[in-house]
Amino acid sequence: MTEIIARCGYRCDLCAARSDDRELRQRMVDGWREIYGHQRYTADNVRCDGCLANGRLADINCRARPCAIERGLESCALCEECPCDKLEPLLTSRERQMRKHPDVPEDTYNLCMRQFDSIPRLIKIRREAGLDCTALEALLPQSSR
Repeated sequence: MTEIIARCGYRCDLCAARSDDRELRQRMVDGWREIYGHQRYTADNVRCDGCLANGRLADINCRARPCAIERGLESCALCEECPCDKLEPLLTSRERQMRKHPDVPEDTYNLCMRQFDSIPRLIKIRREAGLDCTALEALLPQSSR
């Protein structure tokens, strides 16, 4: 499977919101409700083509996507202001998520959370571009650096 990395570092290709399987999307939405308390998503309105496409978007309130588009950036990682207040709500890692939600089973993590493991992906993009990663690295637990 080809990785599809959103501007914020999310892995769109891992997200069930892209699936044609309504039942799978419903299981993901149910997991989001339980884990994150999200109430507005349904199996129908969560449909998403990913922020690199010009189609359906699950997070219609995302502030990072329009900012990156306005700046002509494929990734927020390439912005001189990264990380910023628009990106901050989207920044996480597996370790941060599991520290906050330690009782989430692996299958639920894989369906509902792994696509959001953005910090390591943004660091990788910045490193490959020869950009400083200190601010993003500081967001990771010591064991992950």
